Amino acid sequence: MSQPGDVSNEDLTVHLCGPEDREEQARLFNQVFKKTVNSRALAWRYDENPHGSAISLLSRPPGGDGICGYACSPRRFVPHGDEDFAALIGETGDVMTHPEWRKRGIFSSLDAACMRETKERGWPAVFGLPNRHSADIFLRIGWEQVGTIRHHSHLLRSDEHARAERFREGRVAALTVPWHARKAQAARRRLEVGASGFVVRQLDAFPAAVEALSKAREGEFSIMVRRDAQYLNWRFLESPSGLHRVLGVFDSADNLRGYSVVQLPRAGEYKGWLVDLLAFDAAAEDAALLAGLRLLEEAGTSVVQANAIDDSYWARVLKRAGFVEPKPDNHLIVILFANDSKHPLVRAAHDASKWYLTDGDRDDETVG
Repeated sequence: MSQPGDVSNEDLTVHLCGPEDREEQARLFNQVFKKTVNSRALAWRYDENPHGSAISLLSRPPGGDGICGYACSPRRFVPHGDEDFAALIGETGDVMTHPEWRKRGIFSSLDAACMRETKERGWPAVFGLPNRHSADIFLRIGWEQVGTIRHHSHLLRSDEHARAERFREGRVAALTVPWHARKAQAARRRLEVGASGFVVRQLDAFPAAVEALSKAREGEFSIMVRRDAQYLNWRFLESPSGLHRVLGVFDSADNLRGYSVVQLPRAGEYKGWLVDLLAFDAAAEDAALLAGLRLLEEAGTSVVQANAIDDSYWARVLKRAGFVEPKPDNHLIVILFANDSKHPLVRAAHDASKWYLTDGDRDDETVG
């Protein structure tokens, strides 16, 4: 690899990547992040999304592999349920700079190149959920903050694993684990009341009827990702990790009334995730919530986590299900870049609290 001290930023080239570059991108990813990927995982993420292929870029020194990377994956969003204005919005991901090349402003040129490409593809906007290291960079180069997002925890057990997880919020949070575990148990009992009368089955594939469910709920939110069977099957059941489980909620006539998706704990871990959920009504929502929590409990999970935009519908659902919020200052930001400020989808997106967004809508294949 070229040495940073021998190369100026003007010598770097920005490369729009294709399938042939996935090995190189995976090498850079694994040099930057603790959670590793392989080229197959990146091919799934960038090339196989039924909403369209991702934009992914590398910045390269002369004669060397990429030292800075960036990706933007499309999601088909619908504003206020209006099919006429449904469009692709990009989501940023895999923002990465090799440790030896950081603090040189290299990323800003990649962001500019990526936003030009999203505009050429006709995407009216791009959103992101940057980590604390990159959030200020995005805001300095012209992105707008439209909300905040925090992780929420549901304690299935009052054990050392739950205490260790809550200790991240401080000593007091760890000491209150028994109390929060009892509150979570009481919430699950309340869910049982609303959940009665439904049949829950684990699904090997999403049925076509899930699209009607998505369309029935889209009008309640400023923007929401279209959840059709092809997209959901790709997102969860065809993903390389194999960690997702899908639970369908059916009425007595075997009509689909809702679903939930969970991510099982990784080997040696005790934390699972409630990744996605959608239902026609509150009763089916209770059944989907309860089914997901029960499956994770059976899998040995101590703590279930989910991220939610502050003041959003999804945050209220999690609270009803007995999830605990972190401290207000323990949050990340939601950002937006508008290519077409007059597009109805962009106008609708400026207040993230009115979105329907779960962890399943994020760029990463798995959470945590």
